[in-house]
Amino acid sequence: MGEAPAFFADSLMGDFPKKVDSKSKGNERAIVVGSKIYVIDGVDHELGSTIGIRIFDKSSGEWRIPIVLGAKPKPSKDYSAVLLNDDRVLVVRGNSGSSECFWFLEVGTPFVRQHEKTLGNEVVAWSKGVLGNVEKPIVISGPSGVGKGTLISKLMKEFPSMFGFSVSHTTRAPRAKEQNGIHYHFTDRNVMEREIKDGKFLEFASVHGNLYGTSVEAVEVVADAGKRCILDIDVQGARSVRASALEAIFIFISPPSFEELEKRLRARATETEEQIQKRLLNARAELEQGKSSGLFDHILVNDDLETCYEKLKNILCLREAAKSAPKTIPESFNLSIEHPVSKIDQKLLINFGAAEHENASNNTYVLDLSLLKGGAPGRTRGLNMYAINPLTDDVNGNNQLYLNIPF
Repeated sequence: MGEAPAFFADSLMGDFPKKVDSKSKGNERAIVVGSKIYVIDGVDHELGSTIGIRIFDKSSGEWRIPIVLGAKPKPSKDYSAVLLNDDRVLVVRGNSGSSECFWFLEVGTPFVRQHEKTLGNEVVAWSKGVLGNVEKPIVISGPSGVGKGTLISKLMKEFPSMFGFSVSHTTRAPRAKEQNGIHYHFTDRNVMEREIKDGKFLEFASVHGNLYGTSVEAVEVVADAGKRCILDIDVQGARSVRASALEAIFIFISPPSFEELEKRLRARATETEEQIQKRLLNARAELEQGKSSGLFDHILVNDDLETCYEKLKNILCLREAAKSAPKTIPESFNLSIEHPVSKIDQKLLINFGAAEHENASNNTYVLDLSLLKGGAPGRTRGLNMYAINPLTDDVNGNNQLYLNIPF
């Protein structure tokens, strides 16, 4: 196997300028990005519940404490840190299950730059790394009465293990029989406004004095469960999601005619004439925006329910999910900071250390970062990992022992 530059945890400390006391704490890593040094500490000595971040500006000789966005990793004594593409740092935590091992500290991504401009301060953002990928979420919009709820219900019934709903947030009080976390995430207005400001919501709106919205985390939770998230939102919400970093499929459900839509709304016999007129007014605006804005990838006309449903399934390329082979990722990594992490292009060679009863050659893995998707404030997905024998295998593709990560 060819040589690769090795990134040792302690060797990074040599890049500190003389003004910086690199020996003040024994668990620090220093990452140099341009004129800044990002100092990562395994334990935040003020908060104690996460990894600490400080920034040293070499041009001014000043320390800065950044605003830290995103879900934060727990403290770690054993970890490694490697710079990727000058805009994010991969942090590999030791003694962690695979779901908590990989974290990205974003230092120059579009999300970070946008919030630096908004907040007027240094900003960094954490994003949890997730092995494998998931199907794109589905945004389904359409005017009230068009039948989108029925179409979604048919999908959920036919493919119960494939799809899931995101649970929206609201600041209104729960109604009778409504349960927190099931019907809505009920929250305080101050909390939701702060999280909106921090970029944690894909879309939101004020309705009758209350805030409603879909959080990034609500969509990620569905993906974490191995399901494809469905978002049933209005056109304005779809526009907000389209402007976000979330990659999704946007589908607009249209009635065959406005007259047919009015007929369906009146057939419900559940609303007053005033309510019907209000829905029709909103529907006319949504139909105009949905068909003319180029916002949606697909427009389906719900003339016949079964025909429309079959077209929806064709768009989503639905088929029976193939059974995935067992994963060979260890349940818990035993990372020692004495072991190097080597970087070759978009791949890292990581030795996680061997337990006494294990063979050391079975603890060397390649982490492929060439297909990353997503990022703060949500997850970073698309990591691929496979085991190799460092004595006989080629990190670039020969004799690779691939892990079967379900997509």
